[in-house]
Amino acid sequence: MVAVIDLDALRHNYCLARSLAPNSQALAVLKADAYGHGAVACARALEGLPEHERPPAFAVASIEEAEALREGGIQTPIVLLEGIFEATELARVEALGLWLAVHSEWQVQALLSYRPAKPIPVWLKVDSGMHRLGFPLHEAADVWERLQAAPQHASDLHLMSHFATADAADTAYFQHQFESMISLSQRLGAPLCLANSPATLARPGAHGAWVRPGVMLYGSDPLEVPNEASRRLAPVMTLRSEIIATRELAEGEPVGYGGRWRAPRPSRIGVVACGYGDGYDRHAVDGTPVLVGGQRSVITGKVSMDMLMVDLTDLPEARIGTEVVLWGRATGGAVLSVDEVARCCDTISYTLLTGVLPRVPRRYRQA
Repeated sequence: MVAVIDLDALRHNYCLARSLAPNSQALAVLKADAYGHGAVACARALEGLPEHERPPAFAVASIEEAEALREGGIQTPIVLLEGIFEATELARVEALGLWLAVHSEWQVQALLSYRPAKPIPVWLKVDSGMHRLGFPLHEAADVWERLQAAPQHASDLHLMSHFATADAADTAYFQHQFESMISLSQRLGAPLCLANSPATLARPGAHGAWVRPGVMLYGSDPLEVPNEASRRLAPVMTLRSEIIATRELAEGEPVGYGGRWRAPRPSRIGVVACGYGDGYDRHAVDGTPVLVGGQRSVITGKVSMDMLMVDLTDLPEARIGTEVVLWGRATGGAVLSVDEVARCCDTISYTLLTGVLPRVPRRYRQA
């Protein structure tokens, strides 16, 4: 069992984001250990791009994630998307040279009470309709002016917000958020960072001064309806295992816990070394796709902690040791999208990618 991380594909996806927003800077999001791919390795790969193509900044959710990147030798600026969690973290923000998002009054007060050796770059987060983090629109201008009036504390001010429905075909609520932020930005003369992965892929009007590609960097299509750009994404993670045993079943014989799946005909079943103990979702239904020796097959029965079963009836060449790809790119080039697998688990690609557990080794590949 292994997760193969294609760093060339990661770089391809980042360069795609840049090409879609040529007048914007692209903030590469590496939170949640680069969505399960390994933040330090991914950051190093992106820092290895030619100077004019590499990210001007990375983004993480917490100071611990930022510290892990710095300890890994990453020198690129890092934005703390959720800001500090307590005032005492400001000293670490300064020592690590981080850029700071502020979304709450207590964070602003903590910053204005702190005495940094040099001002800290600040991104003011506004709640334009997601109703998660950020200052209400009617308060944002006052906070902006307070930060502007304290240049010894805050520098390089930006506005940021997060779209709730940029991935959806219905654009009404997206348009409401977008227009609210454009109006605020114009009133304040403030550079904007709005576009997440779906907006980077499908909403060019929202690109602003910065885009912040996240899940698209890892080859997952976040759009409700794929477009030409999202179809160019390359899978970065391949979750790969192999068949460790086979079983011949008569028609009607059950497979797995509870006997949920029963052979509809005389069948041959393969046992695969992968289960929810590796992070593969236990909610996968019968018929969830896999690639066996580069050919499509399906899961039969409930996923166990360390194993799952697949149908080999129409794959006579499959045997013990045959490669099984749970998502990603098979040895022969066939691709199984993590998004397709996620739909069969009634979840999203984010949970599958970030859910691959530590016992699965990551092996990094690049040309």
